[in-house]
Amino acid sequence: MRNRRHIGATIFLSLATFLAIAQKERPPNVLMICVDDLLPALGCYGNEEVYTPHINLLAASSALFTRQYVTVPTCGASRYSLLRSKLPRSRAELGNNIANVLSNGKKEQSANPETFIEQFRRNGYHTVGIGKISHSPDGYIYPYAGPKSSRKELPNSWDEFVFNPGKWGQGWNAFFAYADGESRTTKNGQVRPYEAADVTDEGYPDGLTAALAVGKLKELAERNQPFFLGVGFFKPHLPFNAPQKYWDMYQEEQLSLTPVPDLPLHVHRASLHQSAEFNQYKLGEEKASLDRPLSDAYSRRLIHGYYACISYIDQQIGKLLQALKTNGLDKNTIVILWSDHGWHLGDYHVWGKHTLFDRSLRSVLMIKTPAMKRGKKIDRVVSSIDIAPTLLDLCHLPELPQADGRSMVSLLKDKNTKEWQDVAYSYFRNGVTMVTPRYRLTHYFRTETPVTELYDHDKDPLETTNIAPSNPDLIRQLDQLWQKGNTGLFE
Repeated sequence: MRNRRHIGATIFLSLATFLAIAQKERPPNVLMICVDDLLPALGCYGNEEVYTPHINLLAASSALFTRQYVTVPTCGASRYSLLRSKLPRSRAELGNNIANVLSNGKKEQSANPETFIEQFRRNGYHTVGIGKISHSPDGYIYPYAGPKSSRKELPNSWDEFVFNPGKWGQGWNAFFAYADGESRTTKNGQVRPYEAADVTDEGYPDGLTAALAVGKLKELAERNQPFFLGVGFFKPHLPFNAPQKYWDMYQEEQLSLTPVPDLPLHVHRASLHQSAEFNQYKLGEEKASLDRPLSDAYSRRLIHGYYACISYIDQQIGKLLQALKTNGLDKNTIVILWSDHGWHLGDYHVWGKHTLFDRSLRSVLMIKTPAMKRGKKIDRVVSSIDIAPTLLDLCHLPELPQADGRSMVSLLKDKNTKEWQDVAYSYFRNGVTMVTPRYRLTHYFRTETPVTELYDHDKDPLETTNIAPSNPDLIRQLDQLWQKGNTGLFE
């Protein structure tokens, strides 16, 4: 009897050891959370006014990149650049119609993967998309005001793509949703750019997306296959609509206004814009313009709405992180949180993205691997095109052919490594900009002068004064590195 007990115990321990080894050797899962129009205005980035406990908790055990820059400051183009790890080489790659140009539209595989997500799929991962990962909110290509089409945006990247449009009926109506089931599109722009409705989280689309993702994580936990799950949240993209309880977290009159309310010095207005996207909301109390700032009261109302949306999304992200733990996935899942660009909250009189200034180009990036026990801040300059190579590297998958980006794994191991070249390039408004640890150098291909802008981030991190006119020698030195990012799309 004693021998039988000994044999049974040995078998049990051997099985437990085998399962532990198998779990350890199983490729890591990936949960990639994409957030639209999210400026790094978070507690973990130093903004103490914004209430984001779940994101802050994630940051506490993640590598938080403080100087990650997107390649294009508009939604679809920024996301396609990340997905393909490619710098733009044509003007078509700078706009949201990029899907019509680059999307295969067919199910036949090409020699190279259409995105890094397809590379995961080709190498044994089950890939699932929910919400806005590329440009489309529901995985199909069609106009904002048009009926939903049957043309898939990324037909070869996803095993599954799911979205719940709720009472809004289709993806783009949900994207511009108001709580009564209407949208900016169905109301022909006759709406305010903000709303505080007495509804639950599911009263707006992002709550429905979180519920879908939580359910999907439970399903994926039961599959004997590694997964890549992409979840895309709409807010804080305009309109700044969120349940009332998130507005109630803030005292509007106490919110800080932009630290850079005036136009930058020695800069042509062509480097900025008249906030056309914001002004599409025709019932707004004031119109934005480079000629004058919005009133302090209205600016605070808009910032209030933007922050309420961030807190709303923070709660949804918290649901996903809890679902990872509940389903036993947190020990073997890489979590990445990324936003597709920043946003001007009245900086230089601008309300929106679409500039080559820091507030528009710098966005949120944090990466948590199962091996990380505590977080760290990485102040090195990186680009959004570096994300795909990093995830493939972390999962020991083949590189993406013809990628422009670099794996950041060396930075995850040692943030002070000398192997990393701190440079990032961005493109928009007929300009190419480069950022280094100290400087931003921008050259515009236009008739309006000045066409060159230079900012010293050590002395002027908010980019208030263009010092190019007085620094020709420095510009010549920096131009050699700038030329490496000039893909010729404006020439």
